[in-house]
Amino acid sequence: MKASYTQYILNFKRPSGTSRGVMNQKETWFLIVEHQGKKGIGECGILRGLSVDDVPDYEEKLQWLCNNINMPSKELFQELVAYPSIQFGLEQALLSLESDDPLVLFPSHFTGQEAPISINGLIWMGDEQFMLSQLEEKLEAGFNCIKMKIGAIDFKQELGILEVIRKRFSPKDIEIRVDANGAFKVGEALDKLNQLSQFQLHSIEQPIKAKQWRAMADLCRQTPLPIALDEELIGVFSVTDKVQLLQTIQPQFIILKPSLVGGFESCREWIQLAESRRVGWWITSALESNVGLNAIAQWTFTLQTRMPQGLGTGSLFTNNFDSPLEVLDGKLYYRNNKKWKTNLIENLCI
Repeated sequence: MKASYTQYILNFKRPSGTSRGVMNQKETWFLIVEHQGKKGIGECGILRGLSVDDVPDYEEKLQWLCNNINMPSKELFQELVAYPSIQFGLEQALLSLESDDPLVLFPSHFTGQEAPISINGLIWMGDEQFMLSQLEEKLEAGFNCIKMKIGAIDFKQELGILEVIRKRFSPKDIEIRVDANGAFKVGEALDKLNQLSQFQLHSIEQPIKAKQWRAMADLCRQTPLPIALDEELIGVFSVTDKVQLLQTIQPQFIILKPSLVGGFESCREWIQLAESRRVGWWITSALESNVGLNAIAQWTFTLQTRMPQGLGTGSLFTNNFDSPLEVLDGKLYYRNNKKWKTNLIENLCI
């Protein structure tokens, strides 16, 4: 077996803001494996400033993987434990290589019969008018679950936006999730959660910064609305550490991003541990291109969850790869009459 990699820069259609800053570009890497004339592809997607494997030797590790691709798979994954996005790229690439169609990793009614996956619509941070205009777009597009980034503009303005939404739409009409990306200070978090709770939100993601387990545990115990852990899961690799995190914090939900936590196998482990403790979960992409998003979506469908998932990021970029993925009426579809149209895919995988 041979392996190679290539870098690709995704350009946002418009600057996308979180409490960590504004993004204009997103780099990603494609891992290509080849054996007996067949090729497979996987995406190694890192988020600068967030991924645990955002390290200076990232590309060196990709090259190491290519040089050692014929090692036993179990040993490869063990060597890559500190590089979850590369683990995930390798996992995809090997599945792709084994598949009849290198871009259908998990054949199902999603890929074969166009059965959809419910997803949330994402509203990025910005001024009040910008956020409300995004809301209008999502409602017109048929979403009944929206995720709103908060924590960067004035909190009273954000409450005002939520008030506008709730005056027009009840919780039965629109489910609202908010994501603070760790923006709240520990001493103010509970008060802010109490203020947010008047709008009957589904949940809030990561209200305070990660690695403050005791403070987060206190919040989860006292919170008036469900808390979902996101960044908190990054860098937690062993089963022992995963169990300790869940037992210590006892969250209401966890959010799983395969690129950030080590791929499908790691996500399955998190799900098993969460469900045994009655902790809810959902799957979210991490700004991958349509190659990675496609893999995540296909796998997510096999989990047979009805909760809206966070898989609506494919339309954010100007130079994404044309694919069968399509968002319609708040759902993600895999359209059989659409093909992958990109030199990258055609040259490397078809």
